[in-house]
Amino acid sequence: MLNRQNTYVLFFLVALKYGFSTFFVLLSSQSIAQDLHFSQFYEAPLVRNPALAGLFKGDVRAQVVYRNQWGSVTTPYQTGSLNGEYKFAIGRGNDFVTTGLQVLWDRAGSVALNTTHLKPVVNYHKSMNADKNRYVSIGFIGGLVSRSLDRSKVTTNNQYDGFGYNGSLPDGEYFASNYSYFDAGVGMSYNSSLGDNDENNYFIGLAYHHFNRPVNSFYRSLQHMPRWVASGGIKTTMGDFAYLTFNADFSMQGPFKELIGGAMYSRKFGDFETPDYIVHLGGYLRWEDAIIPVVKLDYHPFSIGFSYDMNISQLRTSSQGRGGFEISLSYIGFLNTNGSTKDVLRCPRF
Repeated sequence: MLNRQNTYVLFFLVALKYGFSTFFVLLSSQSIAQDLHFSQFYEAPLVRNPALAGLFKGDVRAQVVYRNQWGSVTTPYQTGSLNGEYKFAIGRGNDFVTTGLQVLWDRAGSVALNTTHLKPVVNYHKSMNADKNRYVSIGFIGGLVSRSLDRSKVTTNNQYDGFGYNGSLPDGEYFASNYSYFDAGVGMSYNSSLGDNDENNYFIGLAYHHFNRPVNSFYRSLQHMPRWVASGGIKTTMGDFAYLTFNADFSMQGPFKELIGGAMYSRKFGDFETPDYIVHLGGYLRWEDAIIPVVKLDYHPFSIGFSYDMNISQLRTSSQGRGGFEISLSYIGFLNTNGSTKDVLRCPRF
């Protein structure tokens, strides 16, 4: 599967053969092709689907994910996600609204190609059953995306004279070193408990990103390709002290497709209702690209997780099997206010 990671390395090899002007054109074209992604995708729910905002047991949630990849091949690509959410009840029924903010940043390659996303989110949860946790959610995300690069680090064919590279020569290219655009996405999700135990639950969701097809290119007016993301997850208990969690995403953006999924086994220590901490162990597979072992520790109200991509794609020889390292940190808690969902029996959660 040719994904963002693989294509960047492929373009780097092209650059070595044909010059960095060609590489830059390809990189600019690639920017409209595929979105940023994470191996710990379940720790960046708003990147998956805005309708997954608020699917947690708590009033507020904040999550940070940092990814460092391809350091064994070229200049490392660094990607980060920060999201915050606040969930509150509305009306006299069991409906809820979640508001939030998604921030994404990415720094790629030797030309310091920087991308920053700043996108507010709103999600409405409609209760479908007065006696059971069963919700349909509709979410919207939209905001500003800015991109820039360090023009002084761009090398083109025009800067090679008869004696080799000459940095004093003009690069001969005509493009802006930064630009911005508005981007938007929409999604739906359905989540419900399994049986009579509210600790056993599942969700499914479908999102459509970049539906406004913004122009996204340094060179010319090329539109960003829309992206579909189908998501699903199941959490099931194994007695009082253990449970299993399954998560999977399938995304499709133009000719590019990506399937990632896996599971984690979780073990509580201490009291089973209010454990001192929870240890999670598991693994995920990005189809035809990477095997991803994961370890995570919950120490209420915080969680910290680590994962590493073991590359299995056609580029594993160049990468020496080393793909990307990720670390995540999250906080989930209740507020001491009259509107807190702490003692609410019916509430969207996963």
